Amino acid sequence: MNDQVLFPKLRTPDGAEALRFGDRALDYRALASAVAAVAARIGGARRVAVWASSDPETCVAVLGGLAAGAAVVPVNPKVGERELAHIVGDSEPELLLAAPGFRAPEGFGDIPVHEVDIAAEGGELPPEPGEDEPALIVYTSGTTGPPKGVVLPRRAIRANLDALADAWQWTGRDVLVHALPLFHVHGLILGTLGPIRLGGTVHHLGKFSSQGVADALAGPATMLFGVPTMYHRLADDAERDERIARAVGEARLLVSGSAALPAVEHERIERLTGQRVVERYGMSETIMNCGVRADGDRRPGYVGLPFAGVELRLVDDDGEPIEVSDDETVGEIQVRGRNLFTGYLNRPDATEAAFTDGWFRTGDVATRAPDGYIRIVGRRATDIIKSGGYKIGAGEIENALLEHPAVAEVAVTGEPDPDLGERIVAWVVPAAEVPEQDLVDHVARLLTPHKRPRVVRFLEALPRNEMGKVRKKALA
Repeated sequence: MNDQVLFPKLRTPDGAEALRFGDRALDYRALASAVAAVAARIGGARRVAVWASSDPETCVAVLGGLAAGAAVVPVNPKVGERELAHIVGDSEPELLLAAPGFRAPEGFGDIPVHEVDIAAEGGELPPEPGEDEPALIVYTSGTTGPPKGVVLPRRAIRANLDALADAWQWTGRDVLVHALPLFHVHGLILGTLGPIRLGGTVHHLGKFSSQGVADALAGPATMLFGVPTMYHRLADDAERDERIARAVGEARLLVSGSAALPAVEHERIERLTGQRVVERYGMSETIMNCGVRADGDRRPGYVGLPFAGVELRLVDDDGEPIEVSDDETVGEIQVRGRNLFTGYLNRPDATEAAFTDGWFRTGDVATRAPDGYIRIVGRRATDIIKSGGYKIGAGEIENALLEHPAVAEVAVTGEPDPDLGERIVAWVVPAAEVPEQDLVDHVARLLTPHKRPRVVRFLEALPRNEMGKVRKKALA
């Protein structure tokens, strides 16, 4: 592969299928032509926004922006008015790319709109931009204030996708199926730019369905990318339909990310399909940091080893590196490498605060096993509970509770307690009626007594974002 070109096959295209969205498909020749037409329309624009609907036009728009050397700002189609106004004001795009028939919300003001035609015929692609040029500006979820624009350079995308290809034995022969949104790292960079970087194929389902996944994997698809909510639904449907289980079992690789996949779901998928799911860990600022290799030990709860080109360390509360690998000592994950972003757009203060001595402070906390495998415990701000002098990870308790047959979903948080400092609270969506004390005793038996919930609160549903992550601050 040409390391200096982000998408080599777009420069020497052939008739192999590149994109498929339902019955709409583009081979590499048609894709390269449409991308060149978009790049010509963009011209010398510094930044362009893309209305990131789950359509082939989004893929062509993003690739066209990257070919033109513009920084692409993917916009969530479900964005609210206030957030849209912030993103547009912060990134100042000179052009908005969207599918035909798009009507721009008022928040875009008078920014010109270009409707992408995937059948357009363009000429030659522009020269390859420099590797340190901005490629994407991905906005964070804004859980602690207005969303910040994460500026990802071209070298971060290139280096990280190549590292994933090596770890997952991912090649141009693979056909990836997924139904992830196209405005974030998982669905856009891994799920769409990844196959195009490798000269392979992506089948996007538009909307997730177990039957859609099964149909794809029973056909040409070899890999599935998903989030835990999708795997939960897939397991539910596979239990009812042996054909779905059999099709999923044909996959070369099942990858889960964006949140931890509970051990109970790992076990269900393996029992039903014979497949063990690979987990990985990343974030907007770093793309992917570590993951389980295709030929590695796929054990539940662990996100494997750092990918090639990524340095990862754990530090204690004083910022000192943790040298032990006992799978017990909890520390914050810090990373450095070519996969990192160059900074937050227009926020030098936030950029400076995010780094220490060249290491990016992720805010995620983990343990390290003797073999180097990383186990994510949670976010420092929401998933570490300091109770009775102990530092306790919420994820461990959540996994234990999910092993109880009466628990369908669960989230664990801490809340102030005059005696313990913080008490452990379990928010449970029950699958059957169950006494609170049964759940408390269940955790105390599986873990240790100081990790048992002091309070259990029953809910009909947990608040989640579009990626299936539980919004724990909404539970407070």
